[in-house]
Amino acid sequence: MAPRSVRIPSRLPILVVSGGVLLPGSSMRIPVHAPRNMQLVKNHVMKRNSLSSIIIGVATTTSKDPQTEDLAALHEIGTAAVVAQVTGTNWPKPAYTLLVTGLCRFKVVDFVQEMPYPIAHVTQLDKLPGDLTDVSDDELATLLDTFKEKAHVLVDMLDITVPVVAKLKKMLDSLPSQHLPDVFASIVKASYKEKLQVLDAVDLRERFEKTLPLLIRQIEGLRLLQNSKEQGNKKNKKRPDVRIVVKPPGEGGKRSIRIVGDQDDDGEVDEIAELENKIKQANLPAQALKVATRELKRLKKMPAAMPDHAVIRNYLELMAELPWSKSSPYQLDITHAREDLDADHYGLDKLKQRVMEYLAVRQLKNNLRGPILCFVGPPGVGKTSVGRSIAQILGREFHRISLGGVVDSSDIRGHRRTYIGSMPGRVIQGLRTVGTNNPLFLLDEVDKLGRSLQGDPASALLEVLDPEQNAHFTDHYLNVPFDLSQVIFIATANTTATIPPALLDRMEVISVPGYTQEEKHHIATRHLVPKQLKEHGLTGEQLQFSEEGLKTIIGRYTREAGVRTLERRLGAVCRAVAVKVAEGLPKPKQQAAENKEVPSKEEDKSEEVHAAEEDIKVPHVDHPPNLPIVIDDHAVKDILGPPVFEHEVSQRLNQPGVAVGLAWTPMGGEIMFVEATRMDGDGQLTLTGQLGDVMKESAQLAISWLRSNALEYGLVQKSGQDLMENTDVHIHFPAGAIGKDGPSAGVTIVTVLASLFSGHVVRSDTAMTGEITLRGVVLPVGGIKEKVLAAHRAGITRIILPKRNEKDLQDIPSNVRKELTFILADQLCDVLKAAFDDGFPSSKQDRAVSSKL
Repeated sequence: MAPRSVRIPSRLPILVVSGGVLLPGSSMRIPVHAPRNMQLVKNHVMKRNSLSSIIIGVATTTSKDPQTEDLAALHEIGTAAVVAQVTGTNWPKPAYTLLVTGLCRFKVVDFVQEMPYPIAHVTQLDKLPGDLTDVSDDELATLLDTFKEKAHVLVDMLDITVPVVAKLKKMLDSLPSQHLPDVFASIVKASYKEKLQVLDAVDLRERFEKTLPLLIRQIEGLRLLQNSKEQGNKKNKKRPDVRIVVKPPGEGGKRSIRIVGDQDDDGEVDEIAELENKIKQANLPAQALKVATRELKRLKKMPAAMPDHAVIRNYLELMAELPWSKSSPYQLDITHAREDLDADHYGLDKLKQRVMEYLAVRQLKNNLRGPILCFVGPPGVGKTSVGRSIAQILGREFHRISLGGVVDSSDIRGHRRTYIGSMPGRVIQGLRTVGTNNPLFLLDEVDKLGRSLQGDPASALLEVLDPEQNAHFTDHYLNVPFDLSQVIFIATANTTATIPPALLDRMEVISVPGYTQEEKHHIATRHLVPKQLKEHGLTGEQLQFSEEGLKTIIGRYTREAGVRTLERRLGAVCRAVAVKVAEGLPKPKQQAAENKEVPSKEEDKSEEVHAAEEDIKVPHVDHPPNLPIVIDDHAVKDILGPPVFEHEVSQRLNQPGVAVGLAWTPMGGEIMFVEATRMDGDGQLTLTGQLGDVMKESAQLAISWLRSNALEYGLVQKSGQDLMENTDVHIHFPAGAIGKDGPSAGVTIVTVLASLFSGHVVRSDTAMTGEITLRGVVLPVGGIKEKVLAAHRAGITRIILPKRNEKDLQDIPSNVRKELTFILADQLCDVLKAAFDDGFPSSKQDRAVSSKL
C-alpha cells in the first residue's frame, strides 16, 4: 500500500503502458517490449544497486499500437511508481517484466528528452499528507462511511484463504481514507475507461463517486453468483440420482432391491474392506501390522481423487501380498538328490560334490543360515541350471534376479515412497512374485554390477547376503523389516576379479572351469540333441547324429568352455534337415487339387487309347529322402561349411621365434601364440598386441635374463658381448584387438627369444605357462585346469607347468591326464630343455661334452 506522505522528483522517466491503468496503492506487472521502455530499464533501472529508491512515471497511451513512439498519444495524468522487482533474461534477446507499486498521481508538464527514453517535468496532483479527520464536509464524510461499509461487505464475500484478501481485510481499518477508492478500484472488475476515469478524478469526492458504483456492482454480482449456486445445490438435493441394485435370491428365495444414491461409493468401500481382509489374513508381524493399520485408516479418510490415495493403496496391496508367514513345505531326499543332479548335469563333479554337502547339512539341520554359494565359471557351463535343479530338489520356488548392468542401489533396496513412481527393490518384488518366504534366489551375473551417482548396488547386497543381518532386511519402499533368513541365495559370476572384496567375503566361491571334449560329447548326446530335435519338430527316426559327426562339430566348429555354441551348431544342422524333411512330405489335398491341370480336348479324344491304363493308378508325389538322415563328417561340412578351427599349431611353429602359451580368460582357457623377430638396430625392444603393464614387465624380465645368460647358453660367442648389440627385437601377441595381461606368459617369452637367437624351432606339440623371476625361477600361476583343457581342445599333447602347480593336476579329469604329458619345471633351464626336440644346451659343460664326442 502507498505510504501516508510521498514527495516525488520533479523530473521522472516515463514508462509507456498500453491497455492497463496503474492506480496509486495497487501493484501491476508490466512486460517491457517497446524500444524506449527497454532503454529505460537498461539505463535507469538495471544500473542501480537498489530498487527501493527507483521511482518512475507510468503513463498509459491511447494508441492501439503498443510499440508506438508517439508521445502525443500519452494520457496527461499518470502514476508515479516504485520498482519492486525486475525479472527476465538477456538471451536470446532481452525481455524484462517490471513489478511496480503506485504511489501518487502526476501530470506531465513537458518532456525534457524523448530519446533514448522519455523524461518529463511533472507536477504532483495528490494532496499529501492529509486524511479526512480534519474535513468538515458532512456530505464527504457520509460518502466515506458508505464506502467503508460496502468495502467491508465486499471483503467478507471474498475468499479469505487468498493471501491478498486476508491482508486487505486486516489493513482495511488502518488504510488512509484517500487511498480507499484507488485500492478497491484496482481489485474490482472494471473496464479500461472506468479505471481511467478513477485515475483522472483528482478531487477526492469525485474519486469516491466514481468508485462507489463499481464497488456496489461487484457486490451485487457476487450475490447473484452465490444465489445461483445455492439454488443449484437445492435442485440436486431434490432430484438425487437413484440407482436400483438387485441382489440375487437369498435363502428365502426372494430378491432384495436397494436404492443407492450417487453419494454412496459402495465399490470403493468394498475394495477397501477386501484389502483390510487381506491384511488380516496375511498374518503380518506386529510392527508391520501396526504400520499397515495406520495406513489403512489414512486410506479410509482420504478421497479417491487425491494423489496419495493410489500411493497408499499400492503400498497396502504390497503388504497384503508379501509372504510374511507362507512357506514351501520341506522336502529333501538326499539319496535321490544325487540321482537328480546326475540326470540333469553331466560332469561338474566338484560342483555337485559341494552341492551334495550343502543339501546333506540342510537335511540334518533345516534352519541352516548360509553359506552363500557363488558359482564362478565361463558362460554356458550350467551355473544357472544347477541353481534351478537345487530348487527342484528342495521343493522351493525358484526366482532369478539378473544383476548385469545394475548401477542403482534402489534396484536392491527399493525407492522411498516420497518419490514419484517409487517401487520396491528386486528382492521384495521377487518374494511377491514367488509367494513364499523361503524360495531360492539366483543372483545372476553378480560380477557385472556397476556403480553410479545413484549409489553402489554391490554395497546394498551386503545386507541381503549376510546371514547375521538379513533377518531384519528393510526395503526403503516397504520401510518395515522383512525376514530373509529362510531364503537360499546362490550367485553366479564369470570372474571374481570385478566383485568387491566385502561382497566376495560373504560368499563361498565354487569354480566351474568348463567341459572336456568327452564331456561335451556326452552332454550333446544326452541333453542337447534331444532338445534340438524337439524344438525343430523332428524325431529320432528322421535325424540321427553319428559319433564321427558329433566329434567333428565339437572339435572343429566350436572351441569354448561351455556348450552354447555347440547347441547353436546342432540347431543349424536340425534346421537344414527340417527343410529336407518338409520338402519330401506329400502335398495337402486342397493344394494338389489346385495344381491339377485341366485336360485338353486332345486328351479327351485319347481316352480309349488310355483306357487300359486307368486300372493302374500311380499318383505322382515327391519322393522323401531316405530316413533317418544320418549326420556324419561329410554331412557336417555340407551343412556348416568349412571347419572354423583347424589344428594350426604345427603350421605356425615351423620356424624359429614362435611358441604357444596358455592364458586364462573369464570365458575359459585359451591358447596364445607368441611371435618374435629381430632386425638391425640399436638394442630396442618393441611389444605389440594390446598388452597390459604386467605382461610388458614379463617381457623385460625375459630379455634381461636371456642377456645375462647368453654366453652360458651359447647365444653369444665371447664374454662381454651384448645379445642386443646392433639388434632390435619385436615381440608380438596375435589377436591384437583383445587385451592381454598377466605374468603367466613369462616362460613363453623366454622360449620365443631363445628360439629366435639360437635358430632352433620350438616343438609344435608343446604349450607352456608360468611366471618367471630375474634369477630364472619359475613361479606358480592360476587357472591351471582351464589352461590345460584349452590345450587339450587345441590338440596339444605336451604341457610345461611350474613345479609348484603339481597339486592342481588333481582337478584335471583322468581321461584328459592320460592323453597329455606334463613337464614340471622349477628353473628356466628345465623349460628350455623341454621346449625343443633335442633339448637346449644349458651350460658350458654340456658344450664341452659335445666337443669331446
